[in-house]
Amino acid sequence: MSTESVPSPVADSGTETRAAAPKPRSFGGPGGPGGGRRGPGGRDSRGPRRDAPAKSDGPEMIEKVVFINRCAKVVKGGRRFSFSALAVVGDGKGKIGVGLGKANEVPDAIRKSTEHAKKRLITVKIKGDTIPHEVFGVFDGGKVLLKPASTGTGLIAGGGVRAVLEAAGVKNVLTKSMGSNNHIAVVNATIAALRQLRLSEDIAAVRKA
Repeated sequence: MSTESVPSPVADSGTETRAAAPKPRSFGGPGGPGGGRRGPGGRDSRGPRRDAPAKSDGPEMIEKVVFINRCAKVVKGGRRFSFSALAVVGDGKGKIGVGLGKANEVPDAIRKSTEHAKKRLITVKIKGDTIPHEVFGVFDGGKVLLKPASTGTGLIAGGGVRAVLEAAGVKNVLTKSMGSNNHIAVVNATIAALRQLRLSEDIAAVRKA
């Protein structure tokens, strides 16, 4: 019985066998490393992130929450709470607005109140960083007295009066609340006082007419 010799898989003695090196895995596409299917430039070519703050062309508004009230309604299963927020919005240059919002959650109530205030902006007359003359505002039970002050006096006010004047851009003034302590009444009395402000140019124009 004849046996056939099977050729050895080993190569000739004069040659060396080397395993083929694996091709490096490419993670980049046309845009180089990191590009992938995102096109030239990779990740940098994408647009702005969705959660990035949008740049607005309008003036930056000052938003202040004056008071948050909680109301409880008794129902069959217990108590149901709702909230109302009083907010003041201004640009610090004479524009001011007051809004009231109600919702079942505090953030929603604040959002509604600020949106309401932005729709009711009014322009008041300011002389530098104070008011041109003394005024007295009345709304419901609220009574507020405003007096001009020299530079360096500061904002002598508290509560809702201070929030309104800061949003309007007044920095030196003397104030006195002489009526109700209700926040809505005090804030609206301050707005009523600011509406009465007139500059000397306005009075001169009325006299000439």
